[in-house]
Amino acid sequence: MHTRSILRRAFRGGALLPGVPAAWAQTAGAPVPRPIPAFSDSLLNRTVTSVASWFHAEGGGNAVGHFVAAGLLIAAAVLLRKLITHVLFAWLKKLAAKTETTLDDKLFPAVEAPVAWLVFVFLAFAGLKVLVLPAWAETWLGYAFDVAWVAVLFWGLLRALNAVIDHFGEVGREKGMGLSHFMPLIKKTLAVVFVIMAALTVAQRMGVNVGAFLTGLGIGGLAFALAAQDTISNFFGSLVVVLDRPFRVGEYVSIGAAEGTVEDIGLRSTKLRTGARTQITIPNKMVANEIVANLSRMPQRRVDQKIGLTYNTTPDQMEAILGDIRGILRGEPGVHPEFIVVNFTGYGDSSLDIQIIYFAADPDWKKHLELRERINLRIMRAVAARGLSFAFPTQTLHVEDDVARKLAGANRAALS
Repeated sequence: MHTRSILRRAFRGGALLPGVPAAWAQTAGAPVPRPIPAFSDSLLNRTVTSVASWFHAEGGGNAVGHFVAAGLLIAAAVLLRKLITHVLFAWLKKLAAKTETTLDDKLFPAVEAPVAWLVFVFLAFAGLKVLVLPAWAETWLGYAFDVAWVAVLFWGLLRALNAVIDHFGEVGREKGMGLSHFMPLIKKTLAVVFVIMAALTVAQRMGVNVGAFLTGLGIGGLAFALAAQDTISNFFGSLVVVLDRPFRVGEYVSIGAAEGTVEDIGLRSTKLRTGARTQITIPNKMVANEIVANLSRMPQRRVDQKIGLTYNTTPDQMEAILGDIRGILRGEPGVHPEFIVVNFTGYGDSSLDIQIIYFAADPDWKKHLELRERINLRIMRAVAARGLSFAFPTQTLHVEDDVARKLAGANRAALS
């Protein structure tokens, strides 16, 4: 049925048929209300034309051929949907089970239903379109087809992307990547974006001015962005944390003045558990701008300490104890052998200072403390074995003889 004849029927006598908007009733030769051609429309029309010619159903009214062609197309829609589900995708799933990757094992079940329903929608609407319908019914049938195929198409794309996201999320969790924590957010964001895109596509197909709507949406989005600057800053800060991966959950880090074990990396903040067992919540925009020291990724842990011996230590005794301490460090398997420093470094206010620097081979904090304890006890035994003593803050007061006599006389006079 030609467009001009349909519109003349719709606007016959200046009156509108049910379901036809008044804005379209300009002239009998007005453009079709769905002005944007699409591949789906052209393919559907070609299919309807071909089937109608096979059954000689090109006439102006519904004949037996029309009903036979419509029934066969609807039956084919039901049959092909079942064949796609039970035959095609059953074979694809068996094929996917033989591959090494698990992506296809998730992808084929995800797109199975959308593909089957897409074929069903196309053939079912083709069957209805073969029939000669009133102009208003044909118009609304076109709208229903637009909504149905767009919804199924975006549904399939969304399920396919969700399957890919789930796959990479599993890979990320196995490799300890922080990005895996953001997969649920990415899935929800994609769902919202796809629903909006589908709605805009359908609206455009129905003749709505989508450009004006997007302009208004841009102004509203700007106002929303200005009102939610902190939230947006924290969100992008979390993306920086995920992409740079300066730390992961369970690692011990120092972020600015805060230090602790990472318990959670969220969309707005990162939570640390301190050594005092308190929880610190740091906004992610601060995490992105602060200096982050990841103490869990140190290959070794540095130990730098100073001990002091009393001033009655002789040079020979000092050389001997330095050799003893170096031997203790070189003989300890927990000390990294590449860097060991033991030197007599200076004369303190009340001690002869010895600087001791070495690296614990295991950066674990508890094992590092146990190593320091073992080494310190051995140093104490070595110092005692040499007859030496550790110094502590002391002061010696030297008084001249004449001053002492004067002080003693003053004291006796005061007492008398």
